Amino acid sequence: SSSSSGSNSGSSSASQSSSSSSSSGGSGGSGAGSGAKGITYSPYTNSGSCKDASTIKSDIAKLKDFDLIRLYDTDCSGVENVLAAKGSSQKLFAGIYHINKIQDAVDTLSSAVKNVDGGWDNIHTVSIGNELVNSGESKPSDIKTAIDTARSALKSAGYSGKIVSVDTLVAVQNNDELCQYSDYIAVNSHPFWDGNVDASGAGDFLQKQISNIKSKCGGDKSVLITETGWPTKGDTYGSAVPSKDNQEKALKSIIDSCGDQVVLFTTYDDLWKSPGKYNVEQYWGIFSD
Repeated sequence: SSSSSGSNSGSSSASQSSSSSSSSGGSGGSGAGSGAKGITYSPYTNSGSCKDASTIKSDIAKLKDFDLIRLYDTDCSGVENVLAAKGSSQKLFAGIYHINKIQDAVDTLSSAVKNVDGGWDNIHTVSIGNELVNSGESKPSDIKTAIDTARSALKSAGYSGKIVSVDTLVAVQNNDELCQYSDYIAVNSHPFWDGNVDASGAGDFLQKQISNIKSKCGGDKSVLITETGWPTKGDTYGSAVPSKDNQEKALKSIIDSCGDQVVLFTTYDDLWKSPGKYNVEQYWGIFSD
C-alpha cells in the first residue's frame, strides 16, 4: 500500500511539517532535502483553497536546491505561478490529474508556458494521473488511452518532452504493461508503508525497489521515484515510526542512497487532507510554512 497524493479535488495523502532536515546532498545546497532531484508542491492553503501568486513565490524560493518541482494538477493557477517563481535552471514536473479532462489541462499548461521565457523547455515531464491503478479508479487500459490522448494533445500544443503515468511501484509491478506506456518509469514508493523498514533503512529499501522495478520493466527505461518521504506525526506502522527526527534520518538515508532518482514528498504539511490511514496523511511536509 502506498501514500497517495494529489489534487485536492478528492485525493488522499499527506504532507507539510515544521522541519528543516539538513542532510547534505549532491546539488551543493544546504537546505532541507538538499541532494534530492526534486520535491512535490501543492498550491493549497491549510483549508484547501488556492494560494495566491505572492504566497507561491515565497514558497518556491525555499525550494532552490531542487532541479525539479512536481505539481499534481493544473488547478489554482499553480503552473503559471510556479513557472513565474522558479529559478531559471529549475524545471516543472507537471501533472494532469483528471484523465477525463486532458484537453482542458493541456490548454492550461500551454497558456502558462507561453508566458515564460523558454516556453515548453521549462517542463521536464508531463504526468497523466496519480496512483489511479493502485486506487482501483482506472485499469491499465484506461491509462494507455489517457496517455495516447495526452500525447496527441500535447504534441499539437508544441510539447515534445517526456510523458509518463504515475502509479505506485507496487501497482506497476503487478501491472507491468504500465511500463510500456510511459517514456520512463515514474513511480511513487514510500518505505514507511512497507511497515518493515525503519527510517534509517529507507534509502536501502528504495534502492532495492528501483532495481526491482527496472528489471520488471525490462531494464531499458530509467526510473524516477516521483514521491518518497517520511511522516513527522501520526501512528506507528510496524517498524515505521513517524517523527521529525525519523523524517530527517529517512531523508538522509534516501538522499545518500539514490538522491538523484527521487522526488521528495512534500514541501509542506497537507492539512487540507483527511488524516487517513495511521493518521499520517497530513504530515509529510519537509519545510515549515
